[in-house]
Amino acid sequence: MPGFPRLSLVEGSFEELALELATYLDQQKGEESDVLSTITPKIADPEQEARPAETDKDAVLESLVGASDVLNSAPEKELQAAYNLLIHLISQSEDPDNYIRSICLNLRKPITSSPANNTGIALSILGTIFNTLDPDDSTRYNVLTLIIELVKKTGNFETLEPQLETLDKWIADWELEPKDQRRLFTAVSDTAAAASNPDASYRYLLKALITLQSEPSTPEARDLSLRALKAALQHDKHFDFQDLTSLDSIQALRKSDEVWYDLLELYSSDTYTDLQDFKESNDDFFTANSLSEETLDRKMRLLTLASSAAHASQTRTLPYAQIAKALQIPSEDVEMWVIDCIRSGLVEGKLSQQKQEFLIHRSTYRSFGENQWREVASRLENWKSSLVNVLAVIRQQKEEFEREKGHDGHGSGGGFRRGMGGMQRGGGGIEVD
Repeated sequence: MPGFPRLSLVEGSFEELALELATYLDQQKGEESDVLSTITPKIADPEQEARPAETDKDAVLESLVGASDVLNSAPEKELQAAYNLLIHLISQSEDPDNYIRSICLNLRKPITSSPANNTGIALSILGTIFNTLDPDDSTRYNVLTLIIELVKKTGNFETLEPQLETLDKWIADWELEPKDQRRLFTAVSDTAAAASNPDASYRYLLKALITLQSEPSTPEARDLSLRALKAALQHDKHFDFQDLTSLDSIQALRKSDEVWYDLLELYSSDTYTDLQDFKESNDDFFTANSLSEETLDRKMRLLTLASSAAHASQTRTLPYAQIAKALQIPSEDVEMWVIDCIRSGLVEGKLSQQKQEFLIHRSTYRSFGENQWREVASRLENWKSSLVNVLAVIRQQKEEFEREKGHDGHGSGGGFRRGMGGMQRGGGGIEVD
């Protein structure tokens, strides 16, 4: 994984390094440990007739990995080197996956020799394991899920996020089933949420939800759909809900959770007045579902202003009084709300205190349906008519120029004729600019 330290160069044969590690494990475990005496008979040695001709690597690794939990209590300055040595030995096995899983289980446990740097050491070792495995090795998936789990504890999602840019490629390389993809995306979303990063949290939650579109009416799809919908509503910078309305599992809420679906439709196309009507009809809905009324009111006011600007397609202006009425705010607050809407990227324009109106340069449509296509067609027709008129004026000017040119050019060489640089006197070559 980019960003995590790679395995340092380890010199020596498998046999030499295994005996070295076994000796170290015995030292850490104490007098009762017998790792070295257990693996020695399984290691080839040409000078010992009783030894096998070839080392039984898997038998040696089983003993080493089985005793490796003691490394969690080894001195911090020795711990990572010992784990790196073990990882190097495991990498020489034809089937390292089971050994890797055991190491991951070790790293889930506390590193007692370094309570303050416990998670950082574990992440460093897991990064080494991740990098040691082949890119298409699905065991990387298990390592990554543990990395994400540990990052969640630290709250340092910003260190992990850049490395997840290739997550989709990794998933393709590992050929993960949808449920495993969903587990991974959900874990990333939870980790981002724990680090107060709502943008990344929602983005990965939506990825998780997309994996359920082949079975949109299952309980899991419903739960994840509601979670994504709630996250989108509560996110103060999320204004476009078409990423949700296009999903089958969200559409399924129309039957299973009608009130939630009605709320989504409100934020997709309706106004602040409609939201107040919704709250009157469902007076305890926000409180019961832990929704921030302040956040949702603010979002709907901004969306209502954006809709008003989009509908003012003919005049391209909005009077302050109209804005105040649509948003149900005092007239002195209009400019503040328009500025907020501009900062949110929903509209662009210029405020006129003198005329008490907002001149619209650009506005955002919340949904794009038949009415919007008709408006586009109308604007294109107007542009076409304008271009036809411009073309007619140009053609008329060209014809007048040609007639004038023909008239001026008629007669003797002593007359004047127009040239590219101005007027030239015939014959004499005197240029008049």
